[in-house]
Amino acid sequence: MRSFLKYLLLFWFGISSAIAQTALPTQPRPEHTLGPGDVIRIAVYQNPDLSVETRLSENGQITFPLIGAVSLDGLSITAAEQRIAKALRDGNFVLKPQVTVSLQQVRSAQISVLGQVGKPGRYPIETVGSKVSEMIAAAGGVSPTGSDIVTLVGARNGKPVRLEIDLPAILQAGKNELDIVVANNDILYVDRAPMLYIYGEVQHPGATRVERGMTVLQALAASGGVTQRGTERGLKIHRRDASGNVRIIQPNMNDMVERDDVIYVRESLF
Repeated sequence: MRSFLKYLLLFWFGISSAIAQTALPTQPRPEHTLGPGDVIRIAVYQNPDLSVETRLSENGQITFPLIGAVSLDGLSITAAEQRIAKALRDGNFVLKPQVTVSLQQVRSAQISVLGQVGKPGRYPIETVGSKVSEMIAAAGGVSPTGSDIVTLVGARNGKPVRLEIDLPAILQAGKNELDIVVANNDILYVDRAPMLYIYGEVQHPGATRVERGMTVLQALAASGGVTQRGTERGLKIHRRDASGNVRIIQPNMNDMVERDDVIYVRESLF
């Protein structure tokens, strides 16, 4: 019995080891490269007088004690640490410098937030790893006329990308994996919300926002309902198909409405 159990354990560990070896490695997040406006904190081990917090100038330089101007533009955090350490060592200021650079604010990377948001414009990515929802919030959030979908246009690994991010799925359903990390020069665009149009014998004819899963009955309710002179019988929807032609549909009350539907509620004959 013991031999059999030992065999099972060895077999199990062998399978586990094989799975671990064939599993795909986690892709590390690209390291931020420093640029003008970035704020960094520099510390040198056992040299507290050399600890400073500074902002990179417009030409990507900082002024550091003892060594003066140092250009860090385009360097990673690791490369910046190595450059400062080399300057301290070459100047015989510190024998074996151990330099630590930490990023405090990102100002060199910016994105554009456009469309139906509170404050459209260009925004800095102030924190490494900032996500779409955070940048939309920085722009004042989606306006009442805005869509639930945010379109991201940018580049990843040198290739153009275009992604559609479902904000309610992130904020309400908790699908955080859909909340993409933004990158320098990304464009976030919020289109207007999908609308439909109701005219005829309803209380408030005009444009109505199309909510998710909205039915014909719900669309009528959103317009205040049918007037005393109106009737739900014979209701018609004018809907444009993929080829651009308009079709006239006589729907059931529980049928789903679509973007740009035009609903006509006629007058009752009795």
